Amino acid sequence: MSTEITNNYIEEYTTQEKLQILADAAKYDVACTSSGSDRRGKKGELGNAAACGICHSFASDGRCISLLKILMTNHCVYDCKYCINRASNDVKRATFTPQEICELTVEFYKRNYIEGLFLSSGVLKNPTYTMEKMCETLLLLRTKYHFNGYIHVKTIPGASDELLAAAGYLADRISVNMELPTEEGLRTLAPNKTMQTILDPMGKVRNTIASHRMAIGKSAHMERSKGNQFLSQSIFGTESKKQFADGLMKEKKAALGTENVVRDDAGAYGSIDQGKNHGTGSGGSVTGETDVQNTIANLAAKMNGTVLDSALTWDNAYQLAPLDMSKLKRRFAPAGQSTQMIIGATGESDYTLLQTTQQLYQGFDLKRVFYSAYIPLNEDKVLPQIGTPPPLLREHRLYQADWLLRFYGFQAGELLSEEKPNFNELVDPKCDWALRHLDQFPVEVQTASYAMLLRVPGIGPKSAGRITYARRYGRLDFPSLKKMGVVLKRAQYFITCGGRQMYHTPIEEGYITRQLTGIDQKDIWKTEHANESFTQMSLADFGIG
Repeated sequence: MSTEITNNYIEEYTTQEKLQILADAAKYDVACTSSGSDRRGKKGELGNAAACGICHSFASDGRCISLLKILMTNHCVYDCKYCINRASNDVKRATFTPQEICELTVEFYKRNYIEGLFLSSGVLKNPTYTMEKMCETLLLLRTKYHFNGYIHVKTIPGASDELLAAAGYLADRISVNMELPTEEGLRTLAPNKTMQTILDPMGKVRNTIASHRMAIGKSAHMERSKGNQFLSQSIFGTESKKQFADGLMKEKKAALGTENVVRDDAGAYGSIDQGKNHGTGSGGSVTGETDVQNTIANLAAKMNGTVLDSALTWDNAYQLAPLDMSKLKRRFAPAGQSTQMIIGATGESDYTLLQTTQQLYQGFDLKRVFYSAYIPLNEDKVLPQIGTPPPLLREHRLYQADWLLRFYGFQAGELLSEEKPNFNELVDPKCDWALRHLDQFPVEVQTASYAMLLRVPGIGPKSAGRITYARRYGRLDFPSLKKMGVVLKRAQYFITCGGRQMYHTPIEEGYITRQLTGIDQKDIWKTEHANESFTQMSLADFGIG
């Protein structure tokens, strides 16, 4: 994989100047966590990748740890309208050589500035060339510099399978940026990209991770919150997976125009017998629930009306890896894969974004979906005007909803609908759901199920677990709930303890909303209708006179 960057892309900048340019250019690329990778230090090698967050996240022991986050280059042949590094923009351009990235990573690590690397890049020349340089960088880090720390790499859609395989074996987490949740959005803002080129590598990575996990005796799916095993309606639960697969089968029939689709019920997605793993084909086409090829093809059909071809089955991925990696014997992307979606650049609703997120989790087994509030940087009639504030609160609400999907057993269709396509910015999504379902409240904490406790605003997975454990040994009261971590400021309106409320308050939407937000619903209505003008009706309006 030895190549040279031509002089056309070598600038007269010092390494420090390149670092300033390319670290600043990388600030719009999110998804820098390392949860799921657990590799301890080795003698003669630098670093480790313990199971903890990286890049201003917190480890289980309270440590705040970070990684070096840079672009390999901000040169780009693509002209995505939303990107500051697009080809038509006049910005300072710089390119790191693989050697420079390795030296920066190791020197920063030795000085205890970082504990890992987050590497992304613009498209230099073409996707394959760019991915080759990134893989060369990672290979040098792992072999010549013996760096054993956490590495997260953003792949370039359209690169060859060999390079995608190499990146997966060299990095801990691998990402394919979706950017926008619909095919129409991509055509409008990123004409050089298609949903096909994004979903194709995403599906291949999913297959290969599954086959590697099964080869070492694990489930085909990435680990999730342990609390999900008690939540029958969780998107990762058996029944939800089965419903998802059934929906995909219908979509595939509609897309292909066929009446019969071959399906092995014994290996159906979400089969009740989760202890069995059924594989179809050879090598990479492996799942514990259904044929991965069908799952991904149908997910694509559901998301953008197209059906991917059978090339998504990625057999024996290790054979695609370069020969000089054969001695590494590394697991393939042990921390899984993730993706990023831009919020606010196009007109998609929160409902569309959340539905896409749920489909990605269920269809591609993503570890995380990240959201990036669009900051207007480029002048274009299809984009928000420069100076428009980025939708940071909207991004925050989507992250909160994402947690509800992954840890609380909620489904996207419960939180939003076509009639209510966007989140209420005044309250968090969980409170918003509770206010619309007051018929299910108040909940008695002495008898409520774990799943129902999780739906109470102010009660999370930890406090719900503590409640279910503690109530076996005695009666609970509100002071003990507070000690368990329950946020009574919110929970008090939705729970009873021993048949009594904390304070005698009415279970009414208007009253609870005022208490939670400090805003009267009349004031909210006035704000929403501030631009409307009203005039007194005349007798003629009633047909008189």
